[in-house]
Amino acid sequence: MPKEGKKYYRIGEVSRITGVEPHVLRYWENEFKIIRPRRIAKQRLYRHEDIQVIKFIKSLLHEEGFTIAGAKKRLRQELRGRSTKAIGGLQGDMQAVLAEVRRGLLEIKDILD
Repeated sequence: MPKEGKKYYRIGEVSRITGVEPHVLRYWENEFKIIRPRRIAKQRLYRHEDIQVIKFIKSLLHEEGFTIAGAKKRLRQELRGRSTKAIGGLQGDMQAVLAEVRRGLLEIKDILD
């Protein structure tokens, strides 16, 4: 389980949390474009959202028997809003971030006017 208050996790930590080997995580980065860890000093740093997506992909592949292509298709469906709860509500998080950015931009606009 991810630690509370921690924003980023290294690949080894993510491997322990999700039960997915580091080389598989690197492979999934190439296959599933939604997994995009930040890279700082050649270290992969994953967010909570990345961990949720990895757990969802693992479930699709290992428990539900999807192929990589099938998992990609299902993930696209999930991201289109059909069942975002299954992947940790990623769309809601993105909307909240966009709303925050919009508020900040409006504040800047008010200052400039």
